[in-house]
Amino acid sequence: MTGLGRVLVANRGEIAVRTIRACHALGVEAVAVYSDADEHSRWVRIADHAVHIGRSAASKSYLDGEALLKAAKQSECDAVHPGYGFLSESAEFARSVLDAGLVFVGPTPEAIERMGDKATARRTARDAGVSVVPGSGAVADLAEAEAAAGDVGYPMLIKAAAGGGGRGIRPVRDGAELAAVLPSAQAEARSAFGDGTTYLERAIPHARHIEVQVLADEHGNAVHLFERDCSVQRRRQKLIEEAPAPGLHEVTRQAITTAAVRLAHHVGYRGAGTVEFLVDAEENYYFIEMNTRVQVEHPITEAITGVDVVAEQLRIAGGAPLSFAQDEVDRRGAAVELRINAEDPDQDFAPSPGTIERLDLPGGPGVRVETGVVRGDRISPFYDSLIAKLVCWGADRDQAYARARQALAELELEGVHSTVPLHRRLVADAELRAGPVHTLWLEQRLGERPADADR
Repeated sequence: MTGLGRVLVANRGEIAVRTIRACHALGVEAVAVYSDADEHSRWVRIADHAVHIGRSAASKSYLDGEALLKAAKQSECDAVHPGYGFLSESAEFARSVLDAGLVFVGPTPEAIERMGDKATARRTARDAGVSVVPGSGAVADLAEAEAAAGDVGYPMLIKAAAGGGGRGIRPVRDGAELAAVLPSAQAEARSAFGDGTTYLERAIPHARHIEVQVLADEHGNAVHLFERDCSVQRRRQKLIEEAPAPGLHEVTRQAITTAAVRLAHHVGYRGAGTVEFLVDAEENYYFIEMNTRVQVEHPITEAITGVDVVAEQLRIAGGAPLSFAQDEVDRRGAAVELRINAEDPDQDFAPSPGTIERLDLPGGPGVRVETGVVRGDRISPFYDSLIAKLVCWGADRDQAYARARQALAELELEGVHSTVPLHRRLVADAELRAGPVHTLWLEQRLGERPADADR
């Protein structure tokens, strides 16, 4: 039981479908929301109730906190699950949910604020005894940036303090480049996040992007569900994720997962969260950020642990303690997730909105598909281009990739361009299958100029 009766799922797409299913599995009613563009969507059809929240533009619907709260009250919900993206990491929205007398299925507003600002999160990690990439505090202007650069050291990255998803990041090789690109980095940060504050961080060459899934309750319990490797990315956008991280030494795995749990305890965290690290060639690891929400790639963690992350979120939000202890979490096999996006890899990954004319999904042992669409649905230009997530589990990494190759061979998608052809090439790539790879590997494989060649 969760202690919750009816939950507003304040999101769309596959994460809305995923959350509604978790609610139903726990005997909780789920209320969907939809914009004009999503009136006939899959999540609306499977929910117990659905509420229209506004026009197609996200700013007029899924980013409208007042409309979401009105929908929650109108449908007599007692909780709000934010999913990922949109308002999921908005401390202001979380606080407004609580002020309305509802439960926010996520951490406290204070934890979101503390870990959402990247510069503050770095200080918090240091205070918790977690190593961070050498960097600065917040820099407001060029003079402060130049003063801090001497301690940070070149090459470095300019990063948005309130950032995420790779927005507001600029590589910097010397002082002249710092002066040239700082204004554009701050402008992008203001545009994307409403906050132009930036900080400096030393670039780590040939780094791997490894993250740790944590769960914590309000009773002081916190656990990890091992790690995921998210290094196959383009322009800092993840395309393939794996669990566990291939080739990671066990001593490093234990150290990095212990550090993640220590940080969760330190901030009094509650709910599902992800602590992200860069790991260099010598397996030195450095904290970079904490995502205070469920991640797109959580299914691969579920595949190797058997833990339903979203259901656990709901139980925790209802006041229950974690349903298991750390020594009860077993790691079994390996899993890989492929993000199927409506993008054209042959045209610089240009978005490809349109109507899905054919969608035949694969199946078989160890194959799971998470999607919010069916044949005949339209991929809207208003939102993220994610069509589906293909998750393949195997007794080992080789079997997981073999199942991924077979699943991709079976998958039929027509009406929009997608990343399926690229994934078919990647899962057959000998270098990727040998693993591990670093965060610039895919850009180099595609013959592109990396977003920052010194990362």
